[in-house]
Amino acid sequence: MIPARERVSSFLDGPRTRWRQSVSLRVVSTTLALSLVVVGLIGLLLVDRITVGLLDAKERASVVEAANGTAEAQRLLAAADTGPTTASPQALVDTVTTALAQRAGSPALYEVLLLATPPTSGSAPERGTNLVAEVSVPLELRAAVSGSLRQSWTYTEIRYLDQRSQAGLAVGAPLTVPGVGGYELYYLFPLTQEAATLDLVQRTVALVGVLLVLTLGIIAYVVTRQVVSPVRLAARTAERFSAGHLTERMSVRGEDDLAKLATSFNEMASNLQEQINRLEALSRVQQRFVSDVSHELRTPLTTVRMAADVLYEARQEFDPATARSAELLQTQLDRFEALLADLLEISRFDAGAAVLDPEPIDLRTLVERAAEAAAPMAERTSTPVVLHVPETACVVEVDARRIDRVLRNLVLNAIEHSEGRPVDVTVAAGEGTVAVGVRDHGVGLKPGESSLVFNRFWRADPARARTIGGTGLGLAIALEDVRLHGGWLQAWGTPGDGSHFRMTLPTHVLGPLEESPMPLEPADAGSRVSAPVASPYRDPRRTEVPR
Repeated sequence: MIPARERVSSFLDGPRTRWRQSVSLRVVSTTLALSLVVVGLIGLLLVDRITVGLLDAKERASVVEAANGTAEAQRLLAAADTGPTTASPQALVDTVTTALAQRAGSPALYEVLLLATPPTSGSAPERGTNLVAEVSVPLELRAAVSGSLRQSWTYTEIRYLDQRSQAGLAVGAPLTVPGVGGYELYYLFPLTQEAATLDLVQRTVALVGVLLVLTLGIIAYVVTRQVVSPVRLAARTAERFSAGHLTERMSVRGEDDLAKLATSFNEMASNLQEQINRLEALSRVQQRFVSDVSHELRTPLTTVRMAADVLYEARQEFDPATARSAELLQTQLDRFEALLADLLEISRFDAGAAVLDPEPIDLRTLVERAAEAAAPMAERTSTPVVLHVPETACVVEVDARRIDRVLRNLVLNAIEHSEGRPVDVTVAAGEGTVAVGVRDHGVGLKPGESSLVFNRFWRADPARARTIGGTGLGLAIALEDVRLHGGWLQAWGTPGDGSHFRMTLPTHVLGPLEESPMPLEPADAGSRVSAPVASPYRDPRRTEVPR
């Protein structure tokens, strides 16, 4: 079962890739995010200012209304007290409450509570309008009114005896009822209208903000598209140009900076095309020269070979100096013929004329054949060649002649540079892949030389004498042979710790090849830093030395 973290990471791979690859997406997303933040801050500030303004206006109007109502109530109580007949406290309180309720209108703009101020007797009557509850008045407000004997106000929650409630503003003031004593008159102003106004303002601000953000996003997309589209066109043109379509050019429109970019790009492409065509022509001339010279040299070389063979066969009849000259002539002719053969092979690769003749074969057979071919040199240099092959067959579809040539070259090179130490040849098989590693324990390779060993005529030490008189093209031809099969040929080495050459092939010609069944750095490698062409299990086609 796939862990949840891996599932989430896999799900986010697509958006992350899209984010990295799209300039338009990043610009539009950034514009939307910043616009959202700015519009949000402006909207919050606007709503806050409107809220403060509405509440301030409500407070001013409520305080004035409560002051006028308190004065009217006190006037009514004073008039009742000076009349011919003094009314009872209940009648006075009811009269005031009724008068104030009539002032509130219908529907009522406020509620009224007439409460006795402690320590007034518990028999003092208290009244309220529309079932408003006494708990609607905060205790702090009652203490402020009774303590300061002045008008005070605060925000509160207006509650009713029928369990209703709503936000409101409570304004209280002291009041004297004749025959009873001190009272407190409270006006409770609901904030329903203000809340509705704020809801409308908030919805309007939110709608305008969303429309503004979307508009800015569309504007950013349009502007970005105008800038990015020519850049994308330039990128596609450059990709096609790099893929070999040298006639690709950008269309030039207008006289702005993008038009100048397109013009400069086209001029650069024209110059590059001219240089590439010139280099290709020079390369073809060089390839033709090498091929023609190699072919033309075969005829005189055959004649020289015939004469040299005659001299070599009769060397016993010559004096020692002449006999030695005949032997040297024979040896150098052999090397000259090998060089011509390698030059012809290289010219086939350069001309793209190399072809494969694949057939299924057991790779172990080719390895054993290469070791047998190198046995005379191994005996001459006292170098043991040790084979490590699996017991099961490693059948692979290859051109046996070419792979045999690669293996012989690798084994002979290892013997030449092993300085008498053992040479290990290992065969490994994986899923759809096989690999052969040739490990020597000789002088090794210096840092950076692992990427140079496949260059033509390259030598690690130009002053060092060759044991087998190679042409300097063996590893270059081996690399081309392996590439022709769709495989890898890589090198690892450390000074004083020897080197390791690994050939990895798909079981079918040009089949998929993602990793090698054998590590590039051998298990017996020392602790010193190595200089591999690529990491042991990394696809080297990205880092391999170009032809």
